[in-house]
Amino acid sequence: MATVVLDRKRKKRVEHGHPWVYQNEIERIDGHYEPGDLVQVTTHQGQSLAVGYINPHSQITVRIVSYSPLERMDRDFFVGRIRQALAHRDRFVTNTDAYRLVFGEADFLPGLVVDKYADVLVVQILSLGMDLCRDAIVEALREVMNPSGIYERSDVPVRRLEGLEPRTGVLYGDCPRHVRIVENGLQLEVDIVEGQKTGYFFDQRENRASIAKLMTGWGARSGIALRRIESDDPSGGRLAPVNANGKEVTFPYWDGASVLECFSHTGSFTLHACLYGAKKVTCLDISEHAIESAKRNVELNGFEDRVEFVVADAFDYLREQVRGLEERKSRANTGSEGSSAKKVDTSKPMAAQGRTWDVVILDPPAFAKTRSAVESACRGYKDINLHAMKLVNEGGYLVTASCSYHVRPELFLETIHAAAADAGKVVRLIDFHGAGKDHPHILGVDEGDYLKFAILEVRSRQ
Repeated sequence: MATVVLDRKRKKRVEHGHPWVYQNEIERIDGHYEPGDLVQVTTHQGQSLAVGYINPHSQITVRIVSYSPLERMDRDFFVGRIRQALAHRDRFVTNTDAYRLVFGEADFLPGLVVDKYADVLVVQILSLGMDLCRDAIVEALREVMNPSGIYERSDVPVRRLEGLEPRTGVLYGDCPRHVRIVENGLQLEVDIVEGQKTGYFFDQRENRASIAKLMTGWGARSGIALRRIESDDPSGGRLAPVNANGKEVTFPYWDGASVLECFSHTGSFTLHACLYGAKKVTCLDISEHAIESAKRNVELNGFEDRVEFVVADAFDYLREQVRGLEERKSRANTGSEGSSAKKVDTSKPMAAQGRTWDVVILDPPAFAKTRSAVESACRGYKDINLHAMKLVNEGGYLVTASCSYHVRPELFLETIHAAAADAGKVVRLIDFHGAGKDHPHILGVDEGDYLKFAILEVRSRQ
């Protein structure tokens, strides 16, 4: 086994548990090796630190797989690691038949992702060292998980940085394109062939459940209250929702929130909003494929009467609604006593609807995939959160997320704060989370701490 000797002036990241060795941290390599081989990693003084696999053509030259002696990554090695990963999920992930089984470095299998969808597994292999172990990985997954099928979705750009071509297809058994799963009591249909990443985003599972408290308690704003209705019943009547005109309200979700979900993908937040009692949900995505997936999931759960679907760019849609809202305010001020507002021709139809919602949810894709993209990403986050805040009803809630690792949590919250200032809003942070329990991260490995999820109450400064 060749030996990678680390430079004496480097930061001691490996000693602190970081699983990556960059090329500029290496002093020299002693011995012969082939790309993908296991190598010993030592300090410049010869102290053994770890064993990892090497790829001299990658910026991440060595990925650590063990801190004790290891001769090969064979079937038995993968069986042991996958059993450990499964034990963690069995302990912390409940009431679902779908979750991330292997999360790369966090499960001590760098370069490997495995997602479980009911009895089908989807594998994503991101590095050369793992790519050479494909057969052993499949054999180990079959032994530990006994799936009906294993499908590969190694079609991500990062593989090219490892000198690998994209690869997809069936690795074992029967792999239907659409697999039905259960999450938080909801049924979802996942497209493992054409869906984003491996088909679904498990990292927001707990965060989706956390919106439950936001979905009810809105009826009073519409003048609806529970009152006792007299009847001939010996019990003396019954409690029922009654509107401001004294009429009984028969709509069962009268106390529910109006909700806008942007970047809906499979409609997961929309489904949870309906489950928890939302009155009406607008489900928006730029992709027609995503909206069709969301429609199927809404129908699976019987929520069709409460969901409307919009295919549009979220940035454009939010700006359009804000323009409509501002135009509506201008029309309302036209002709009012003491008004200095510019005259508006109210005979012309409004250019935009100017809708508002009790809860607006933003779950966009990563805006910053590199450190150099952080500045432009923050402009994007500020823009979309600013417009979303303007469309939240007074005292309503903004639910917002970022999965850009390079935008750190402090910067994300600073960006939202700046957006609130420009929007004339005061926001209270109600909740803040990262990824779910099937996405653990090793302390000191900031790259694994990528997801930021915030719930904020929105109020006007005026």
